[in-house]
Amino acid sequence: MTDTLVKEASPPASVHPDGAGGRRLRRRGRVIALLFVFPALLLLGALVVYPVLFSVGRSFFDASGNEFVGGENYAEMFRDPVTLKAIRNTAIWVVVAPTLLTGLGLILAVLVEKVRWATAFKLLLFMPMAVSFLAAGIIFRLAYDDDPDKGVLNAAVVSVHDAFKGSSSYPTARARDGEGLTEEKDGSYVTGAEVSPGGTAAVLGLVGVAPKDLPGDAEPAAVAGKAGSGEVRGVVYLDFTPGGGGKPGVVDREESGLPGVTVEAVRDGETAARTTTAADGSFRFTGLDGGPYALKLPASNFAAPYDGVSWLGPTLVTPAIIGAYLWIWTGFAMVLIGAGLSTLPRDALEAARMDGANEWQIFRRITVPLLAPVLTVVFVTLVINVMKVFDLVYIIAPGPVQEDATVLATQMWLVSFGGGNNQGLGSALGVLLLLLVIPAMVFNVRRFRRSQR
Repeated sequence: MTDTLVKEASPPASVHPDGAGGRRLRRRGRVIALLFVFPALLLLGALVVYPVLFSVGRSFFDASGNEFVGGENYAEMFRDPVTLKAIRNTAIWVVVAPTLLTGLGLILAVLVEKVRWATAFKLLLFMPMAVSFLAAGIIFRLAYDDDPDKGVLNAAVVSVHDAFKGSSSYPTARARDGEGLTEEKDGSYVTGAEVSPGGTAAVLGLVGVAPKDLPGDAEPAAVAGKAGSGEVRGVVYLDFTPGGGGKPGVVDREESGLPGVTVEAVRDGETAARTTTAADGSFRFTGLDGGPYALKLPASNFAAPYDGVSWLGPTLVTPAIIGAYLWIWTGFAMVLIGAGLSTLPRDALEAARMDGANEWQIFRRITVPLLAPVLTVVFVTLVINVMKVFDLVYIIAPGPVQEDATVLATQMWLVSFGGGNNQGLGSALGVLLLLLVIPAMVFNVRRFRRSQR
């Protein structure tokens, strides 16, 4: 009776995991997993695997896609000077942009910790990440404009330049032909007839200045009287009467003086005296020795105004575009490095401070070594990103300097669709770009797996 009760109370035998039931469960789990993964695999194959394989195959054919040319497209890449320039520019991007971004991100992440409004500061620096590359390119294309009235950078540069070195007020002024002033090779004007101290006042008329461009303190031209002993007088004026009328070479009532014009008294090629015209254009030299003098208006009076820096010229276009890239991605680097900085052991930093280390020593010997894995990940991620940069280069660089700023991504598009219509060579450029990106991607993946373990 007791044995019977024990048998009835004993649990049923469990199914062994290696038995038929266990295999069915595992097979069912794999099928369900495949069903969930299948849409992602389908998209991955359609959007990544197939285009890569197609591009590799297309790179062995000519521009029409009908004739097999083997490795000719790859050989052509390294014979084309524009492609070689694109490879050089890509190398500059890979070396300069990630290095600067990682350094800036590290410095800002350390400094932000000491700022009271750290969150607001991080948000402000990270905000450009929300701007598309297209919009950022348009913003910086305008900021880099050569015209100081449009480009904010050149407006700032011109303002600083003019604050230390004044510019000419009359860049368009010139003398009338046959009215007593002769233009020299350096752009200056010299009187044909010489003047002597105590003689009649010199009348120097200029044209080419619009009335709206006259200085605000300009007054009606004054006709100077006869000069005294050892004195030369004269007037520099705008020889133009608003509304018409007037007589060339004669100071009329409605004509304006030109203030701020430098006038020199010259004898035997040497400057004996120098002065500047008053608001009514009048000038006066005193204490001159007897004898004839020529009056000279130096070329500095008519120098073209300083227009700033040609940011988008052949020399600076690549650094200018890298500057726009830094503006966008500095917040990204700062936030990632800041996240790594927040996980550092504070006891090590405090121990170093108690041992007498200053902040620079702590930063160099403790913070940077402990952040090395994070810095490496940020650097490699940015290397992958800059190899694919396209939007900024294509939008910011003007047409005439597009070749000077081109990188592999833009060159691939230009060769394939932007006028070259050679998709065989474009596919070869795409394969080259893929081969350059793969090592950095593999390195990053390995680091992520190592950190997870």
